[in-house]
Amino acid sequence: MKILVTGGAGFIGSAVVRYIIGNTQDCVINVDKLTYAGNLESLISIADSSRYTFEKVDICNRGELDRVFAMHKPDAVMHLAAESHVDRSITGPADFIQTNIVGTYTLLEAARQYWTQLDAKRKAAFRFHHISTDEVYGDLPHPDENHGELPLFTETTPYAPSSPYSASKAASDHLVRAWLRTYGFPTIVTNCSNNYGPYHFPEKLIPLVILNALEGKPLPIYGKGDQIRDWLYVEDHARALYKVVTEGKIGETYNIGGHNEKQNLEVVQTICSILDSLVPKATSYAEQIIYVADRPGHDRRYAIDASKMSAELNWHPKETFETGLRKTVEWYLANQEWCQHVQNGTYHRERLGI
Repeated sequence: MKILVTGGAGFIGSAVVRYIIGNTQDCVINVDKLTYAGNLESLISIADSSRYTFEKVDICNRGELDRVFAMHKPDAVMHLAAESHVDRSITGPADFIQTNIVGTYTLLEAARQYWTQLDAKRKAAFRFHHISTDEVYGDLPHPDENHGELPLFTETTPYAPSSPYSASKAASDHLVRAWLRTYGFPTIVTNCSNNYGPYHFPEKLIPLVILNALEGKPLPIYGKGDQIRDWLYVEDHARALYKVVTEGKIGETYNIGGHNEKQNLEVVQTICSILDSLVPKATSYAEQIIYVADRPGHDRRYAIDASKMSAELNWHPKETFETGLRKTVEWYLANQEWCQHVQNGTYHRERLGI
């Protein structure tokens, strides 16, 4: 196959590109605008492959997308390009509306026009895989509020997004499904839980805590730190996404989660414990934890029911939270130069979204 991956220089996108080039015989066309969170250094390990091509293109630029489709003639699209940081969406929602909604619309139309011109065999085999988030579902009951069995997000959970980011992703999901229903365009949607792992831009919780801890800076916990997330190791997610684009059924939605519900405070404390063992100092890194004002509209709990992925596509996460988090901390310790380069002197791990 020849797969067009949008956002392939980002965190999850680069993991997908590395997985495809490293574990299959497929070709990848990486379409990325290279915003602050996209970095080609994340792809150095596969950049010289004859099966890999990079196109610096904004998904809102229809003319450039048409050129890319005509030139490379992909068999499938994996659409990961998105603005994804909740705090950033609170501070400046316009970029999220533009990229996540207008960009998805523009890509859908470019892909649909290309698809209509394919011969019958290639047309029948074509797939448009839209990669989304569990945040579109809003939040779930928290153990503090519910003493019965706690529900999970399923593929039929109603949408109730809370932030500008999740609302923009919800809109993009609706567009993708509408293109299937109205035009018969062959789409598949996946919604994932919180990803973590190597090459994660340091605005997100886990890399921010690792780097702040090593520099002796405060480790900020929003509110009481009792917000619960389901954590998914990014390389497990990449495997799942490839399963979906190659084996998933048109029109289906698949929820992808790591089966690892953890409170944010527990995540930070676990990072501190790992650092205490790997890079010991006079006092525990946990003494750097501070509590700060909570994020506006902060969802309290996310948790994915990934049983459909397991039953229909035989996918299961390989990493536990403990093994994945230790690998992640070790990667950041070994790749400080990458961390410095991606921050590029313009991002100083300051608080956004206040």
